[in-house]
Amino acid sequence: MFAPLRERNYRLWAVADLISVSGTWMQVLALNWLILTATGSATAMGAVVMLQSLPVLLLGSWGGALADRLPARPMLIAFQAVRALLALALLLPGGEWPIYAVALASGVIGSFEGPVLGRFGSALVPKESLASALALGSVLSSGGRIGGMALGGMLIGVTGPSALFVINAVSYLAVIIALLAMRLRDMRDLAVAAPTEGGVLAGFRYLLRQPVILIVLALSFVLGSLGRNYQVSMAAMVSGPLGGSSGSYGLLSTVFAVGAVSGGLLLAGTGRSTLRVLLGTGLAISALQLCSGLAPNILGFAALILPIAAGAVIFDTVVSTRIQLDTREEMRGRVLATVGIVSSLSGIVGAPAIGWLCDSMGARGALVTAGMVTMVAAVVGGLALVRIKGRSLNWSFLFGRPVPQPA
Repeated sequence: MFAPLRERNYRLWAVADLISVSGTWMQVLALNWLILTATGSATAMGAVVMLQSLPVLLLGSWGGALADRLPARPMLIAFQAVRALLALALLLPGGEWPIYAVALASGVIGSFEGPVLGRFGSALVPKESLASALALGSVLSSGGRIGGMALGGMLIGVTGPSALFVINAVSYLAVIIALLAMRLRDMRDLAVAAPTEGGVLAGFRYLLRQPVILIVLALSFVLGSLGRNYQVSMAAMVSGPLGGSSGSYGLLSTVFAVGAVSGGLLLAGTGRSTLRVLLGTGLAISALQLCSGLAPNILGFAALILPIAAGAVIFDTVVSTRIQLDTREEMRGRVLATVGIVSSLSGIVGAPAIGWLCDSMGARGALVTAGMVTMVAAVVGGLALVRIKGRSLNWSFLFGRPVPQPA
């Protein structure tokens, strides 16, 4: 489970990432509070999210092309320094306009930073430890989110949001220090794209020749759109048929976070990031989502949320692992950029879709309907994958001993 931690560079990165993620979620909490107090509008919060997501759709492919050609460490150091300055920029007066500007600039940076991070992370550990490293990274992200939100919630009432922006700016220094302290000789060399193959179009042509990756991306989009927006459906269930309170929603959010950490630890322990794990997990969480729409009370709903959250982390981590292992190294940045685009699209499309289903069919109907659609998608995707692989779709394939996947 902890094999990646034997690598000095990964240990440095893990500690720095935990600090940085905690600071990021402290800033998210402070930013949401600042927007609400400044504008009193939930629509303004949605606009900030959109401004952060939109650049990924427009610039992500170019970010992937650069990631495949340029050295990662100098770019990451520059990105962290700019993010620290953007956090401090939130201290400037001017109402909500600095917030919108920082959100847009953060989205632009994320368009280029995401693919670079993916390539850089895979160079920190041996190829056979990549699945465990990604799973542990998911655990650290979940832990940082929990810790950052908890600490931010305690501090914001005492210091106000400004102190949280400063803390987040300082947290980026931890990443810069870790990057500078890494031993380059211990990092795995990844192939870089030749000038003739380093463009966006070359990446698209490569991707269109990879049917397995395209199916995995399609599954990620459908399950991400209709099966990941639980912030919307949980709130609808609590305030609607379950008759809960704000405390009930807080309980479910905590259960969801615990499930996410559990899923990351489980995958890190097994290291089984195979296509059959992807399909089995996708089918299982879709069925559980359908059942969650029939939950009789808060505790019953929480009992289903826990494995759903664990399965969601496993599914997303396996998607990322297979994308990295099943693509050529010199194309990896552009394919990872496509993953980021798909993830952004699933959030942009999925949250309004789930909200509309909740309004038109009720929270229970929305969960049942979305669960049925994602179950069908998992089965269809599974049939397509096993046809390409020349296998048969059965329980042994889904839950039996995994066959090693090609790297």
